[in-house]
Amino acid sequence: MNIKHLRQLRGWSQLQLADELNISRARIGSYEEERCEPSIDILVKISALFHIAVDALVKCDLRKFNLENMIKVGENRLLFPIMVDKGNNDQVEVVTVKASAGYLNGYADPEYIQSLPLMNLPFRVTGKHRAFPIKGDSMPPLRNGCFVIGKYIESIRDIRDGTTYVLITRDEGVVYKRVYRKENALELHSDNRDYQPYTVKNSDILELWEFVCTLNISDTKEEELNLGSIMDMLRSMRVEIESIRSR
Repeated sequence: MNIKHLRQLRGWSQLQLADELNISRARIGSYEEERCEPSIDILVKISALFHIAVDALVKCDLRKFNLENMIKVGENRLLFPIMVDKGNNDQVEVVTVKASAGYLNGYADPEYIQSLPLMNLPFRVTGKHRAFPIKGDSMPPLRNGCFVIGKYIESIRDIRDGTTYVLITRDEGVVYKRVYRKENALELHSDNRDYQPYTVKNSDILELWEFVCTLNISDTKEEELNLGSIMDMLRSMRVEIESIRSR
């Protein structure tokens, strides 16, 4: 269905797309009718032709997204969409405490991301942002109950030494640390000196989110840290919130 959708967005016939991919029109028809699946070589060609990441081609129903509101990664890849409200203001996805437990498995799953609530911050943001819950005491003054809002960055090359980031790593999931670049690795530092620095290989980094601001609800009791209490806190800041499901 994605191949047909992308072809129609370009206004191409099946024959025109077949010529671009150097395959027969019949093969295009078989892909669109889901009688067979394209090989990885064909998927790579389609990815380069339409500037859509292979994982998005395979996992996402692209009919649900505005392709103009997607982040470009590299020369010819586009990743998850930037969510906007009716006023075209960028919105922030909130990874709740409960949702964070499944983030490592769900970060690339469109259905998981679509289950996250959305909010607008009381100041203008541009680009892809997401809010992550903080656990532990390794990054004072932040503690349990705080949320760090980060801006998605595309490459490890964009990291600024000594700046704090939310990192998604293969072994640890979501962590928030002060980061320094090393050869083929990142050195992660805690502001709490009781915790020793450690390194993570670049190949084990799945996502990087640069610190933008924090939302502090650390006075809330642990048993009250649920979606409702988070939403109430945000409303008190005159933050507009809606569930992505309602969209």
